[in-house]
Amino acid sequence: MSTFVLSRWNGRLTLRLQRKALIVALILATILLSICAASLMSGSYPLTLREVLATLAGDPPVDTAETIVWQFRFPRTLVAGMAGALFGLSGAILQYVTRNPLADPSLVGVSQGASLAVVTLIVIYPEVNIALRPLIAFGGALLVAALIQWIAMQRTGGATMRFILTGIGVAAFISAVTTSMLTYGNIDQAQSALGWLAGSIHAVGWGEVWSLAACLIVLTPCLIWSARYLSALRMGPEVATGLGVPIKWGRIGMITLSVALAAFAVAAVGPLGFVGLVAPHLARRLAHSGVGQHLLLTALTGAVMVGLADFIGRTAFAPIQIPAGILTAILGVPVFLFIIVKQNTTRQL
Repeated sequence: MSTFVLSRWNGRLTLRLQRKALIVALILATILLSICAASLMSGSYPLTLREVLATLAGDPPVDTAETIVWQFRFPRTLVAGMAGALFGLSGAILQYVTRNPLADPSLVGVSQGASLAVVTLIVIYPEVNIALRPLIAFGGALLVAALIQWIAMQRTGGATMRFILTGIGVAAFISAVTTSMLTYGNIDQAQSALGWLAGSIHAVGWGEVWSLAACLIVLTPCLIWSARYLSALRMGPEVATGLGVPIKWGRIGMITLSVALAAFAVAAVGPLGFVGLVAPHLARRLAHSGVGQHLLLTALTGAVMVGLADFIGRTAFAPIQIPAGILTAILGVPVFLFIIVKQNTTRQL
C-alpha cells in the first residue's frame, strides 16, 4: 500500500499518510541531523563526533569544548533549524491561502515591518537595550501585516489579488523608509543594522532558542488543526464554501498564523529571503502528499536550507562569515525565476 490511514479517538483524529512522504521526511530528518553534527564539530576549534557527543552528555573532554558547544555552536545550530522551519511553514500556509505559488512571508509585510522596527531601534534609539530587539521586531512585523490585511479586507472582503497588490505596495513603501534611515543615519549604527538585515545567525543565543521553541510548541496544534481548512481553501472559494468553510474568517485566521510563524523567525535571526518561497516548492517536488504531510516536509526542508546555509557561510571562508540570508537568496533567486518561467509556459500551453 502506498497510503495508510491512522485513526484515533473514535475517528475524531484521522490521518491519511503516504508512504513515500514518510520516507522523504525520514531522509530529510537524517540530513538535518548530519548538518547539525557537522556544525557542532566544525570551526576554529575542531571537535570529533565522539567529543561532541560527550560534551552534550555532560562529560566534555576539556572545559573549552563545553563553552564552545553549549554557548556558541549548539544554540546557533538549533536556531538555524527552527527558524528555517518557521519560514517554510509560513510560506506554505500563505501559498495555500492565496493560491499563489509565488507567495512569500515578505508579501504580508513581515520582513519589512520587522526590518523597519529594528532599524529604527538601532539608528534612532541606540540607547535602548539590545535585548528588546526580538520583541520590537515581532511587534513591527505584526503591525505592518495587520495593516496590509485590514486594507485588503475593505469592500472586497480580502480578495487574493487585492491582498497581494496591497502587500507589494506597503512593503515597497516601508523598504524605502528603511533605506532612508540607513542612508542618513550614523555610519556605525547603520553598519550594525545592515548586519542584522543580512540575516546573520552568528549572534544568537539560548534566548532565541527558547523563544522559537515556545513558538513551535504553541503553534503546532494550530498547524494540525488548520490542515483541514487549508485543504478546502486551496480548492477555491466556491468549493470551500460548499464544504462549510467560513472563507473570510478562515483566510484571516490562516494569514494571522502565517504572520506569527514568520514574525518569530524574523525577530530571532532577521529577514532570511526566499526560504518561505522555496521550501514549500521543494517539499512538493520531493513527494506529493496531503496538506498535513506537506507542511511537515516543508518544515524539514526549510530547516535543512537554513541549517546548510549557516554551516556553509560559517566554514567555507573562515574566519570570514557569510550571513545565511545571502546564501538563501543565492539559492532562491534561480528557483523564483524557474517558477515564473514554468507558470508562463503552462499558461501558453
